[in-house]
Amino acid sequence: MSDGTKVERDFVVRSELGLHARPAGRLASVAGRFQSEVSLGRGEEWVSGSSVLSILCLAATRGTVLRVRAIGVDAEQAVMEVGALIESDDV
Repeated sequence: MSDGTKVERDFVVRSELGLHARPAGRLASVAGRFQSEVSLGRGEEWVSGSSVLSILCLAATRGTVLRVRAIGVDAEQAVMEVGALIESDDV
């Protein structure tokens, strides 16, 4: 699955309600569309970007900085799309 390409970037949760169930579901759905393996990190904790429950475990409220990491052939695209959702006001 991985061609060795690794991309990481930080994004800030902008939604007033943070990453509750609905936006976590949207993030997992988007992350799952890519061939690359997508992970989300907060501090030292890393979770699968395609798991709603794992994303919820990050307890990301408004203002939380999340790092998005993707490894694979479409890593850049994956990071940008997942990051755009994280920084969206209406997720």
